Amino acid sequence: MFIQKDKYLVIDLPQGQTKLLVNSPEIPLEISPQHVSASEDGLSVNVVWPDEHQSKYDLKFLANNSYWPPLNPESGAKIHSGNGKLDKVPWNVEFLKENLPQVEYSKVMDTSTDDGIAEWCLKIWKYGFCFVNNTPVDPESTKKLIERIAFIRPTHYGGFWDFTSDLSTHDNAYSDVAIPLHIDNTYFTDPAGLQLFHLLKHTGEGGITTLCDSLHAANILKQQNPEYYDILSKIPVPAHSAGEENVFIQPSHAKPIINHDNEGNVIQVRWNTSDRSVMNGLSFKNPETEVPLFYAAIKKWNDIIESKDNEFFHQLKPGQW
Repeated sequence: MFIQKDKYLVIDLPQGQTKLLVNSPEIPLEISPQHVSASEDGLSVNVVWPDEHQSKYDLKFLANNSYWPPLNPESGAKIHSGNGKLDKVPWNVEFLKENLPQVEYSKVMDTSTDDGIAEWCLKIWKYGFCFVNNTPVDPESTKKLIERIAFIRPTHYGGFWDFTSDLSTHDNAYSDVAIPLHIDNTYFTDPAGLQLFHLLKHTGEGGITTLCDSLHAANILKQQNPEYYDILSKIPVPAHSAGEENVFIQPSHAKPIINHDNEGNVIQVRWNTSDRSVMNGLSFKNPETEVPLFYAAIKKWNDIIESKDNEFFHQLKPGQW
């Protein structure tokens, strides 16, 4: 659908077809309906076009997708409930004490209903993560659970794999060294949208999972230090992966730590001190002012995400992820 001035034009599709069959640029700019009328129940609109073709369109659909004028600005949101857009829920350590996002493996894997997978996806959307409890402790069950939510995206490590701290790969994740809070795949142009980690076996101490709501942290930084927030939203930070022989990965272009959509909302944080490359002459336009400001800003950012209020510690048990 597109709107020409204050007129709607919608292309009818054959049953089951989900793609437009008409090339929009080929539609005459001056086209307009010959006749428009509402259905008797008021739920749809009937349109007669110049070639006598007749169309019937759901009125709610037209209203939700109108952009000239925008009748429902929130209709473009990805996630909706019956009452409108579902917002993300910012959280800190105190919030998680009573609101830990979690679902049961058996409920998600129940293919007779979508309730379990819907609950899992909704909690991931709202909180950015969700634990899955009582998963059978074997790779096969883990893989099936992953494929319940989406296809597996391959990387240079593989698509699906299990590992331990044996240094079989030259990466911090394969060591027993504590890794600070970070976002994976900053060296990809398009980082993985969702990662799943299942603890299969654990003996001794260590292996604690640490989490922080990066969108919440960004809002704190914006409120406390707008200048720091601005510099972290502007300065592109190079990243790379080069641990293995014959592997050197960089994104097509460097991106800032804090990234936004067209409305100015934070949609992605790219923070990984281990994968950050050398800052160079392409990073700063005004180095005399921007360099000291940038390093002061990342220090403040790190203080926020690692504060006792925002850094959440959780010891996974076998069968949980």
